[in-house]
Amino acid sequence: MSYNQTIVFFDLETTGLDTRVCHILQLSAVCEGKVFDVYIFPQREISYDATRKNGFTVRNGELLLHGYPVDTISLGRALSSFIAFLRSFPRPVLLAAHNAQGFDVPVLLRVLRQFRLLRRFRQVVSEYVDTLLLSRNLFWSHSYKLEYLVRHFLNKSYNAHGAVEDAWVLEELFNHLNPSWDDIWSVTYTF
Repeated sequence: MSYNQTIVFFDLETTGLDTRVCHILQLSAVCEGKVFDVYIFPQREISYDATRKNGFTVRNGELLLHGYPVDTISLGRALSSFIAFLRSFPRPVLLAAHNAQGFDVPVLLRVLRQFRLLRRFRQVVSEYVDTLLLSRNLFWSHSYKLEYLVRHFLNKSYNAHGAVEDAWVLEELFNHLNPSWDDIWSVTYTF
C-alpha cells in the first residue's frame, strides 16, 4: 500500500444479513465531497429485521424507503456505475467500510463475480480497509457500532442504516480520528 492512495468510503444496505444470498438495495460511496448513491430493486424478499433497520420495503412492484418510492436501477448497471465512479479518482483507490471484512466486502465480491465485473473492479481497486477493526486497534470501547462511535467522537447522531449517510459519517469519523498509515495498513486487505 502506498501513502498516496485515495480512500473512498462505502456502504451497502441489503435484504438481510446472510452474505451468501442477500441482495443489495442501496450502494453508496463518498470521497472528498463526491457522492455515489443508487438504489437497486431486490430479486429476493427483504427480511423483517432488515426492514426494521434500514426502512426498505417492496409494495406493488416498487422499492420504498420509509414508505416513499425510490428510483431504482439494475444491479449490473449499479456495479458498472460504481466502478466508473471509482475510476474518477486518482489511483490507487482504497475502499473503506465499517465491518468491511465481515459483511460489505463478501457481498460486493459475490455480486461482482456474478456479473463478471471483478477483473474490471480490480483494475481500479485492489485493497480495502475495515474501519471496525481499525477502531478496535486504536482504542478500547464497550461498543464499536458506527452509531456509538459517531456519538462518542463527533458528539452527534445521524440517520444510521442509510448507506449514503453511513458512508458520509464514516468519512467524517475517519478524518476526525486521523489514523496513521501504519494503523490503516494493519487492517487493509486485498480484494
